[in-house]
Amino acid sequence: MTKARRKHSPAFKAKMALEAVKGEETVAQLAARYQVHASQIQTWKKALTAGAAGVFSNGQEQKASSDAALIARLYQEIGQLKVERDFLSEMSGP
Repeated sequence: MTKARRKHSPAFKAKMALEAVKGEETVAQLAARYQVHASQIQTWKKALTAGAAGVFSNGQEQKASSDAALIARLYQEIGQLKVERDFLSEMSGP
């Protein structure tokens, strides 16, 4: 029979990745102690190191893209209002 797959919590994954990054124990030792495959710990470690910069970004990248979208929408609205104003001024006469 095959073993059922275990689902690890994000907290557990973070703990394993941090311990692997610290380097106090080898990945093989961590895998044996917590009964997790070594390649899984390596995957979590890579995910942690790749995403670590995002912790310090303070959402600046998301804010910049949302600001750009807001600016584009506002310029579009300004253009629409100018067209309406010109149309109404022509309709009202000289």
